[in-house]
Amino acid sequence: MTVRTEASGVNMVFTHDTETSLATAAALVNTAPSVRPGGQEEGLATPADLDDFVRRWDYTGSRRHDLAELEAVRALRPELRAMWQAEEEEQVAGVNDLLARAGALPQLVRHDGWDWHLHATTPEAPLAERMAVEAAMALVDVVRAGERSRLRTCAAEDCDDVLVDLSRNRSRRFCEGGCGNRAAAAAYRARSSGA
Repeated sequence: MTVRTEASGVNMVFTHDTETSLATAAALVNTAPSVRPGGQEEGLATPADLDDFVRRWDYTGSRRHDLAELEAVRALRPELRAMWQAEEEEQVAGVNDLLARAGALPQLVRHDGWDWHLHATTPEAPLAERMAVEAAMALVDVVRAGERSRLRTCAAEDCDDVLVDLSRNRSRRFCEGGCGNRAAAAAYRARSSGA
């Protein structure tokens, strides 16, 4: 069963915190250097890059602002990518492993302008652990709602970014890196040259 709520006239597939956690997890995975030729460089090259990411995605809780924290967050990316692309049983095993390793204990919280939502770690837990648990909790909702097909990889041939398709008609095929515009322009050029 898909959870749908109306908020500001926008049809939501999941709760706001789940959608935000999924988008954040995808953005985190996409900071990794691309495995495709000519792909992006390291998106989290320095602790300052991580600071910017944390600020952009509104993470709360304790921070160390050091290389060890940066490395722990970087190490999470391939694990999340693997779960993004995994079959259901493998995805569930990965989610359960992340939650178990963190000793996750879900609890309702309200803070910083957010209404009631779930946290499963303490604010003092290491950043990488909080990121892993938030992603895992969001993936729990995806699996339970039978919406795994919304977790995708960009359809552009030269891009391996992951994305969350939260569109009503499940039509999103491209990441936020401009791949859709490039594909549309190439298709237009092909049609124009054929005419």
